[in-house]
Amino acid sequence: MTKPEGPYFGRDYLGFLKELERNNNREWFNGNKRRFEDDVQASSVRFVSDAAVQLRKISPTVVAVPKPFGGSVMRIYRDTRFSKDKRPYNTHVGIHFWHADSGNGKQSYPGYFLHVEPGETRVYAGVWRPEGAALKGVRDRIATRPAEWKKAVNPVEFMIGEALKRPPPGYDASHPLIEDIKRKDFVGGIRFSDRQVSSAAFISDFVGACRSLAPFNAFLGKAIGARW
Repeated sequence: MTKPEGPYFGRDYLGFLKELERNNNREWFNGNKRRFEDDVQASSVRFVSDAAVQLRKISPTVVAVPKPFGGSVMRIYRDTRFSKDKRPYNTHVGIHFWHADSGNGKQSYPGYFLHVEPGETRVYAGVWRPEGAALKGVRDRIATRPAEWKKAVNPVEFMIGEALKRPPPGYDASHPLIEDIKRKDFVGGIRFSDRQVSSAAFISDFVGACRSLAPFNAFLGKAIGARW
């Protein structure tokens, strides 16, 4: 399963995902499984392998595992057991670069996640659903270091996740950053166009975006006591 050198997420890659969107069933997928393995899976693994070296220059805590299964590339198969949506396959590819210490049961550690989907490709950074001391640490640091937070979050194009409707206990409702303090999730991202994604130079755009988001991850790491 070796993909020739060239764009990681080129015409064949994005084209497969577009076709899968229209034909999300096992019969079609099984008939096109070789395309998936050659055009999507192999290219994703190659991307992880090449990105790993550059991401470690941003932070030695970033973990990248270039394997088709059990590594950084997420499964194409959907878990439909508890979902009303019974479509068997994801129509996007997720690539996770996690924090070296998160394997110790500390899931609220900063990292990167690349979501590849025609028209919707994005890279995310931050921490998802921190709890207890980690959540309080982030909120406290935002409240007491507003200038540092604004600088760290400046490159972020959008934020995702949930937030409380009211300020959490112990925080001033008039604080200028109260909307950020109310967040339950601290995940932000940068978007890429299909033209960027399908270019052979995309890895430079991706690494550049990760470098821009590094202060965001560093702020969150300091807040929860994680090295970055």
